[in-house]
Amino acid sequence: MLQLNFSTFPNLETERLILRSHAISDAETLFALRNNEDVMRFIHRERQKTVKEIEDFISSFNEGCKQGQQLAWVIALKENPKQMIGSIGYWRTNLANYRAEIGYMLHPDYWRKGIISEALIKTIDFGFNEMKLHSIQANIDPDNDASRQILIKHGFVKEAYFKEDFYFQGEFLDSEIYSLINKA
Repeated sequence: MLQLNFSTFPNLETERLILRSHAISDAETLFALRNNEDVMRFIHRERQKTVKEIEDFISSFNEGCKQGQQLAWVIALKENPKQMIGSIGYWRTNLANYRAEIGYMLHPDYWRKGIISEALIKTIDFGFNEMKLHSIQANIDPDNDASRQILIKHGFVKEAYFKEDFYFQGEFLDSEIYSLINKA
């Protein structure tokens, strides 16, 4: 069975980006992102009501990283590495099947600048070559065409469409699943 054991958090770099661990100092920015209507339009998750709740979320999330349950990075520009502009990472890691779900979000000021694409390339490479994943999946809202297009651009293929499989805030929502298999 797959095991994720990182003695230190694996910071990553791309041409323009630093992908680093979440810090408590990111709490206000993360709170703003997770309460931004544009950012959260297709991300159906309960929103934290206070910055303190976000601080607790960051602490529990970082603990989950240490335990090998998930791994996610803050996206920051190299020119300003302390300023979070988004996040990307692996959630719902299925260790028995060497599979993890990738998710991402980005502040609207940085949309359509190739940032998620650049971060995806690095995190997919890390997922396959360092984490030793066999497959990566993404679960998107079927109305999120921008996310669908970026996944397809990076080789993901549609694996499933589930009708009303997710209950959120009083309604049943559909899910579209994409996956990428490690061909190495």
